[in-house]
Amino acid sequence: MDYGMRKKIVIVVVTLLLLGASFVAGIYYGYENRPGAERVLNVLGQAPPPSYGDVDFNLFWNVWSQLEEKFVDKSKLEDRQNLVFGAIAGLVKAVGDPHTEFFPPEETKQFQEDISGAFGGIGAEIGIRRGILTIIAPLKGTPAEQAGLKAGDQIFKVDDTITADLTLNEAVQIIRGPEGTKVRLTILRNSFDSAKDFTVVRAIIKIPVLTTAKLENGIFVIKLHHFTQNAGFEFRKAVQEFYQTNSSKLIFDLRNNPGGFLIVSVDIASWFLPAGEVVARERFADGKEEVYRSVGYRMLENIPIVVLVNEGSASASEIVAGALRDLKGSKLIGAKTFGKGSVQELVNLEKKSSLKVTIAKWITPNGTILEGNGLEPDVAVDVPEERPNGEEEKDYILEKGIEVLRGL
Repeated sequence: MDYGMRKKIVIVVVTLLLLGASFVAGIYYGYENRPGAERVLNVLGQAPPPSYGDVDFNLFWNVWSQLEEKFVDKSKLEDRQNLVFGAIAGLVKAVGDPHTEFFPPEETKQFQEDISGAFGGIGAEIGIRRGILTIIAPLKGTPAEQAGLKAGDQIFKVDDTITADLTLNEAVQIIRGPEGTKVRLTILRNSFDSAKDFTVVRAIIKIPVLTTAKLENGIFVIKLHHFTQNAGFEFRKAVQEFYQTNSSKLIFDLRNNPGGFLIVSVDIASWFLPAGEVVARERFADGKEEVYRSVGYRMLENIPIVVLVNEGSASASEIVAGALRDLKGSKLIGAKTFGKGSVQELVNLEKKSSLKVTIAKWITPNGTILEGNGLEPDVAVDVPEERPNGEEEKDYILEKGIEVLRGL
């Protein structure tokens, strides 16, 4: 199997940035007395697939025929192709993986849209954690951050729609919308006694890539906001700035960084690691693995470093943080990361539909499976929800990072 040729979705969390932004092959025709079956065959547009010996599709056809015979609103049965799409979506949802989704034609088109200005967003990344729609990270300076949303917030409702039964893609579709319009999110947070509403004004979002800061005692900070396609180039400039400012120690801030492109994460890790070191491994269903290795830029290999993480650090952030800890002994400071470490492939199907399916899981060099687990920090920092007067802007995790780095 040529895993390298797969069309992978390596931005492995759903982005609400919006810069403006089979079942068909699995149905067994075993029910011989099925009203409307030939019409369904015409909808599917292909011959019956092979039988699965332990599966009886009689029930499927029986339910279909009962609907055709008894359902009161016959107009809703006229679009039989849509009924098939619904059945496929149910099949995919039954595997219990929130990252595996079936997209009918319109959703396929939306999913594949080039983020070019057609829609507005809130500037946050969302995912499904333990079955609940959750904010992974609000990005800096975006409407989501300005409205007060935080990493780990659980989205109970979007306007008047309860999110419990929504797929990730369905949730995205109702959260995004025209620039300047408002969306109301009902949020559950550990510190709340009850759910609270947050109104967010959608906007055209520009992704911040990274920011830098020179601190005292030779400490330099690189805060990477997102592993975008040009993040590698921006990181190269940050490394140049590190040396131009005569800095000697580095804080690599990956807090609220929801991930991005795999190849970019490998490229950035290469600044810290010798050539050939394993940055991450990708394990497939058949047990085979694909290994991603450092290119070996090494300009930061011998620089003392700490890595800041929190519950908004996901995907590519976890890959890099895990590699730096496993191979370089870098301390992770902050809070446990999100635990998003799987890869999706987008499969184009008939009728302009598509399937986004999880094909592999990420493993750190020392064997940590990221998906569902995340990374525990070496130094945990408790950030109080309610802060004393005068400490509203205090960055507890950054201060701890400075403290640890001074001792290196």
